[in-house]
Amino acid sequence: MRLILYFCFALFVVFSPATHAESGAKKQLVFAVSEGTSGGIDAETARTKYQPLADILGRAINADIKVAFVREFSTLEKGMKDDLYDLVVARPSDYPARGLRDYRYNFVATAKPDGQCILIVHKDSSIKTVSDLKGKSFVLPETKAYMTRFCRAELRDQGVVVENERVTYVREQGAIPFAIENRISDVGGIASYSGAYAKWIKGEHRVLHQSRSQPYMPLVASHRVSAEQIGKMQRALNEMGSTDSGSQILKRLGITSFVTTDEGRLRKLLEWLGV
Repeated sequence: MRLILYFCFALFVVFSPATHAESGAKKQLVFAVSEGTSGGIDAETARTKYQPLADILGRAINADIKVAFVREFSTLEKGMKDDLYDLVVARPSDYPARGLRDYRYNFVATAKPDGQCILIVHKDSSIKTVSDLKGKSFVLPETKAYMTRFCRAELRDQGVVVENERVTYVREQGAIPFAIENRISDVGGIASYSGAYAKWIKGEHRVLHQSRSQPYMPLVASHRVSAEQIGKMQRALNEMGSTDSGSQILKRLGITSFVTTDEGRLRKLLEWLGV
């Protein structure tokens, strides 16, 4: 009789509502976001902008995903190295690419449109082609900024070695159009997704050259996130453009769609940048 009672008690514990509630509890995940120097957002703006995306991803995998705004690139990379983030999305694409190469992160998606280095000159400049840039003065973002590396790689492929030229480096990309308009420098390099470029193309200004396209705003996941969960998130991302609410979120993020098939391109990015 005692054996029967013990067996019944064990079944009660295993199938009790409390046990089901615990097993159905949502896992807490940290979603690190960074927009780099061209973004200009603060923590509250980042949460407002990216939490709807985090909620979509969370519903796909039954998790509670909270946005963590990361301002400094060094903090972002250290966080990936120390395994502090479950998901990472960043507009300087080299950091998620490092996550894949160096820190055991896995590919989830990139965004469209791709990123490009845009070379701008004064509307009255005598410069006509990239080959005319040798011996000219350049203005670029900070030395270690992603877009500076991007522009440097593109110019290298076009036969112009930036290290051999006169270059001024500035902290804010918004200062670059000012330098060009006021003829402080001959040519400037800015990101295709920056506010500086958006303002530049609205006026009567010249774009000398648009670089090759590279993956933009990659989303990567920690090794703790399973392949099954990544698949579910990818399906949710692919479906966003088919709903009004999803389309609004994409618009707020400044993109047209997510692409879940660009892992190979992202893995080649660092080699092209030379880092």
